[in-house]
Order: sequence, then C-alpha cells, then structure tokens
Amino acid sequence: MVNGAPRPRGATAAAPPASSAEPQSAFRAFPAGLHDHVRPYLADITEEVVQAIRTQIPEYARPMDDTYMHVVNRGVEQALKGFVARMAHPDTDWESVKATYQHIGRGEADEGRSLDSFQSALRLGARVTWRRVNALVDAELLPRQVLAAFGEALFLHLDEMAAATTAGYTEARLHAAGELQQRRARLIDLLTADPPVSAEAIAGLAQAAQWPVPSEVAVVVTDHAPAPEDVRPIVPPEFLARFDERPGRVVVPDPEGPGRARAIAGALQGLRAVVGPTVALHEGARSLRWAQDALELSRRGILPERGLLRCADHLATLLLFQDESLIDALVRRHLLPLDAVRSPQRERLAETLLCWLRCGHNASEVAHRLAVHPQTVRYRLRQLDEAFGDRLHDPVAQFEMQLALHAVSLRPAEAGVSLSRRRG
Repeated sequence: MVNGAPRPRGATAAAPPASSAEPQSAFRAFPAGLHDHVRPYLADITEEVVQAIRTQIPEYARPMDDTYMHVVNRGVEQALKGFVARMAHPDTDWESVKATYQHIGRGEADEGRSLDSFQSALRLGARVTWRRVNALVDAELLPRQVLAAFGEALFLHLDEMAAATTAGYTEARLHAAGELQQRRARLIDLLTADPPVSAEAIAGLAQAAQWPVPSEVAVVVTDHAPAPEDVRPIVPPEFLARFDERPGRVVVPDPEGPGRARAIAGALQGLRAVVGPTVALHEGARSLRWAQDALELSRRGILPERGLLRCADHLATLLLFQDESLIDALVRRHLLPLDAVRSPQRERLAETLLCWLRCGHNASEVAHRLAVHPQTVRYRLRQLDEAFGDRLHDPVAQFEMQLALHAVSLRPAEAGVSLSRRRG
C-alpha cells in the first residue's frame, strides 16, 4: 500500500530497464509536471527504504543510535528529493548533489567501513523505490507510460550517486593514509631521538598513528635508496618504516617475539640491512646508532656485505671499531716489529701470531687450523720470538696484540699488514 492505494492481487513490479542514456536525456523524457505527482509519496517511500536498509544490511542496524539513524534517514531523503528535483529541472547543474554524495563517501571512510555496505544500501533503495513506483502505477496513481523513463532515470541517478560516493570515499582514504604515514614517520623520529623524548609524547603520537606501544623495540637500517611508494619494501603493518631517506629505517616492536626475525628477514630480503640491539622504548637512539655503525662497517667490508646482519652477533667488532684511532695506536704499539719483515712473509707471521694467541699457544692446533706442517709453525714462532722478544710472553701485551691483529685482519683492504696506516 502506498498512501492508502492497494496494489492489485498478483501484480508484480516491472523489471527496471538497462541504463544507457545520458542523465539529462533520461530526465527530459518525463512528462511536464510528473514530479508534482510523485512528491506526495516521497515520505512513505523514504520510510520504507530506511526500514529495508536497517533490517537487511547489518552495518546500518543501529536502532538505539538516534543520531546515526537520522543520518541514514537524511541520506535516503536527499537521494529521493534530488531525484524528483531532477525530474522537475533536468538541465540543472547537479554538482551540488554530487558534492553531497562525495561527503557521504568521506563519512563512510571516516566510519571505517568499506563501500560494500553503502553500495548495497543504494541498490536496495533503488529496488524498493522501483517497487513502490510500480505499485503507484498499478494503483493508477501514476501513468503507466512513464515506467520506462522512470526506471532509466532512477538507475542512472543510482550510478551517479555511487560514482560520487566512491570519489569521496577514495579521497578520504588517501588523505587518511597520507596523514597516518606522516604521523608514523614522525613517530620514528621520536622513538630514535637523542636525547629521548617523554613517554607521554610517544604515547600520544602512537595513538594518533594507530600504533600499539610496545615495551621494547629494535631499529633496522637498510641501504635501500629513496624510491617511490610503489617500489619500496613491504613491511608488516605493525612495523614503522621510512624509506624516503638513506639509510632507510624500520622500527620493529617487541623484536624478540615469535615470528619477528622471520618477518624482518622476509621484508628486507635482498637488501643490505642491519638489525640494531633490542632496547627499551626510550632507548631507540642507541639501537639506531649501533645499527648505523654496523651498516658502515658492512659497506667497508669489515662486516659481511650481504644479507641481514644482527648487531648482537658482532658486538666485539662493534666495540673494537668504536674509535679506530685507538686501533691504530694499538697497532703502532704492538705490531711495529712486523714492519721490518717483507711481504708476503709479514702476512704469514701475522696470521700465525693471531692463531697462536687464539689457540692458547698450542702449536699443533695452529698447524691444524692453518693447514700447515707443525714444523712450519715452530719456525714462524721462532721468528716471532726474535721480533717481539719478552713482549710475546706478556699476558697484557698478548691481549692487546690479539685486538690489534684482529682489527687488521678485518680491514686488510684499507690498512693491510704493511703498517702503512700505522706509521701516521
């Protein structure tokens, strides 16, 4: 029943025609004054559409939320009134109507829903409206010859509403994504600031960035060069990442958690990357600093140049290279006697001395590790004893020699055993 007019028993709604014409031509097909005949039924149609949406689409079922239902009711009312207004003035510029639905699309994005629910509501509203129009025609309250034009215009109007809503929704999502990314980039800066910022500042920005605050973090750095969004590494959503700078930075929450190591390795596969130490939330600057130091050592060939490195696996090397002037001082103090020996014998003696110190002075073990005859080792040790004298048996000197030799072995391309760098 529509405004008291019963629909004849057994009558069925005609199928809506396919929409193909331009909107203006579809609305120009209506007889003059038809909009005045339709307007009195808008309230009933609006009520039925709203009821159908509330009962058939779960996302819109909020019977206790008066404000929200007012918004739904207003949206349906605007759609129907806009349609009737276009019937009256088909040549009017409808940019303002499109703006209304763009606003609705932005609202759907702000609500956190996908557009599927809204598109379903649009289609449902069109079906209910079409059924009511058929009932009005069956009751002879509208002329039957307008059905074809009505259906054409109705579904063209539906397409335009859907397109405008999608445009607004997409705009809002892109804007929100951009703002969220900016907040996350700023959060990385806060987490790695030195001196550290307050916990309150981190918590406030983390909430705005939709990032649950962990108790521990690790900072990963990578040589990945700045690149457009579509070619940057894809990291898990709970990671904070910046690849618009070099080195790129990734903040990993709770890095010791299950699956974290695998997630980091998978995201940065094929890149030179270093995982800093796991630290408390306010110590992100330390994790970043160690990771950057290790990355630089990797670039120089002192640490492995490929794959994912972990600072925790190279602590001794990181410690040794914190101040390389101290390494040079150790080399000058303890390895100068080797400078009097010609290459390549100098390199062999340095290798033998380092292995002897590491093996606890066991010549047989040295021979096994270096794959040479024990007699060769003993011959080299006699040469070393002649070169170094009593210092070769001083425990303190032995420790510092081992540090110096280890450092030299890690940077052969830069310093070598020629001691050329040590003379400075």
